[in-house]
Amino acid sequence: MNNILFLHDTSLQTPRGAELTIKQLINHNSSKKFHIVLDNIKDFDKTKSHILNSNLIVVCSTSRCHFEIELIEYLIFINQPYIKIEFDYNFCVRRNILCTVDRKINNCCHSKKFHLYRKLFAKASLNIFQSPKHYQSHYEFFGEAISNYNIKPPTVFVDDLQPSKWKVEDTIPFFGDLNYLKGGKAYVAYAESHPEKKFPVYGKNQLRQPIPENITFKDPVPNYEVLRILGKTKTFFCQPVWPEPSGRLAAEAFLSGCEIISNDRIGTFSFDFYPDNKTKAIEEMIAALKNFWVETEHILTTNETKEIKKLGNVLVYKSYGGLGDIFFAVPAIYKLAKVSKSLHFAVAPRLVSFFSKHLKNVTVVNEEEVKLQEPNYNHIFELGNYPAFRGYDLPHALQYPTHKKVKQHAIQHYIDTISKLHISIDNKYDGYPYFEQSKPLNKKHFVVHHGAGFLLKIWPTEKYAQLIEELASIFPDLDCKIIMGPNDPEIASYFSKPMPHVSYITGDMNKVGEALSGALFHIGNDAGITHVAGAFNIPSIGIYGPTGPGSWGSFAEYNELIWGKKGVCTIRCNYDVILNCEHRICLNSVTTDRVIAALYKVLQKAYYNEQTLHKINPIAEFDFGKNDCLIKLEDNEFLIEYHEKNMKQQVESLLKNETINQSNDPNLKLVLDVLEQQNIIFNIPSFKNSNSA
Repeated sequence: MNNILFLHDTSLQTPRGAELTIKQLINHNSSKKFHIVLDNIKDFDKTKSHILNSNLIVVCSTSRCHFEIELIEYLIFINQPYIKIEFDYNFCVRRNILCTVDRKINNCCHSKKFHLYRKLFAKASLNIFQSPKHYQSHYEFFGEAISNYNIKPPTVFVDDLQPSKWKVEDTIPFFGDLNYLKGGKAYVAYAESHPEKKFPVYGKNQLRQPIPENITFKDPVPNYEVLRILGKTKTFFCQPVWPEPSGRLAAEAFLSGCEIISNDRIGTFSFDFYPDNKTKAIEEMIAALKNFWVETEHILTTNETKEIKKLGNVLVYKSYGGLGDIFFAVPAIYKLAKVSKSLHFAVAPRLVSFFSKHLKNVTVVNEEEVKLQEPNYNHIFELGNYPAFRGYDLPHALQYPTHKKVKQHAIQHYIDTISKLHISIDNKYDGYPYFEQSKPLNKKHFVVHHGAGFLLKIWPTEKYAQLIEELASIFPDLDCKIIMGPNDPEIASYFSKPMPHVSYITGDMNKVGEALSGALFHIGNDAGITHVAGAFNIPSIGIYGPTGPGSWGSFAEYNELIWGKKGVCTIRCNYDVILNCEHRICLNSVTTDRVIAALYKVLQKAYYNEQTLHKINPIAEFDFGKNDCLIKLEDNEFLIEYHEKNMKQQVESLLKNETINQSNDPNLKLVLDVLEQQNIIFNIPSFKNSNSA
């Protein structure tokens, strides 16, 4: 006998739709040929043991389980077949996707949970949704990841229905606690506008507002009593705020012959049997329970692997957004290429040569010419821009359902949207780099880009010149290559002395790519070139001002983002605010010392095998005393107490002169370790050329 394990986070004694359905499934006659275990997922070790001893797992609701993330990861990892029955919208922290009906709700999804649910759906032997509307809501988020699915109507106890020819006209009941999500406010408003009617609520009041006298509260009643009351009720009011996955009560009211005052947020009413075919509704509700066990037996007895076809010949446009936005989309394009017979990526004519050189397994085409060849493709996708600043009015535009719902980098939003197109696309970011780096042919160098497509986002040019001069003294063996676009500010006149080690990259994107691919590090603004550096995985410093890094931060493996606005300006910027801002304090407040400190931090991480220099954090402040030293770093303070004269000399030599004598003193080593952990001192490479003295 096969063991079937049901995982559900709530006792089946709870009189709600999900629990009633699960109880019906477990007690159905067809279930008798299986050994069934119900686990309310309170103990992870116990649950894992049940999983390993089961032939099939039925995953119901898990959001109330305190180890839900670990449980989902475990189910994805092990090779056990499972059915996922979705009763809510569990990838959302609210379980109710209110964001689809209330634009004010942002970042409502649990990012890790959201991505795990895609994998959970994609790997399931079968996904079961509560209504066509419920399925469609999930499809808009996850696309083809849920392509292996079935939709089942609410399993109403049809034998207990008691529709009466005689209906009570002056009473409109409400079953369950009167709350906001279930439409409590709308119910109260309707009661206020109909004082001649009675409104009994079989549950508690959970609304924080005055209740009219014609609303009364009664104890909850069992389901058979609900059906008896509905059978005599003429009018049933149901206007939930959240999109009800099913709406079992609404289905019961429909089958009981009630006239229903509803809205468009009830899943049951998206079935084709509503509102005119009660006979079909009853037949499908009765069949739902039996069909579940037929499907279960099929999964257990069938080892067939469903063939997953590729998408064929695919054309991808990226017609809107700046240069950086194209690079944010590249990881998604790579994933799409893996499930396509061929993939052509259309870019502006000036970028064809550059992307043809660096993109692998992708054919780069001229976007102006390929428009005439669109009939040759099986699929055409327009990535537009994340977020869709122009809406979705571009031909073939893909929508970004995770925008404002999942807090993450733009790269991941592009991947999530592409992953909707094919079940085999993993929505994990695969790593670095996705353009190949090259070794510099001559002297080692770093790259600076002091410009941007929108010049009001740039750090002051005179500060870039000062920074380059300071870096010349820190790294005397390094050349500096400045990328100088046609509209970028002139910088040479800001240098206080001749800079023979500085050269300018003024050519096309191929020249820019050559400079960046062999660079040791890059420093730039919130601009496309910073994201080109990310594509080559060059250690980077990104300087941001009016627009925060958020979804558009530098994405190199080793990077530091400086957001000058944080802590110095509370004005929320938009295009008009930026144009009319006189002080630009968000950028003017960023000092060269702050940039150098961020650079030290990046270099220490990126070149941990080449650390030869001790460098003091330039934004740290020191107050040297007779027997101690007080260190201030941003909002933190540290006190070093000297226990002997030698330690005082060693520490002060390091903090004042960035030099340290060789010492086996364990106390000094302990002090150094603490200073490094607190980013007061850094260990960085010297970047000396091999022929240097």
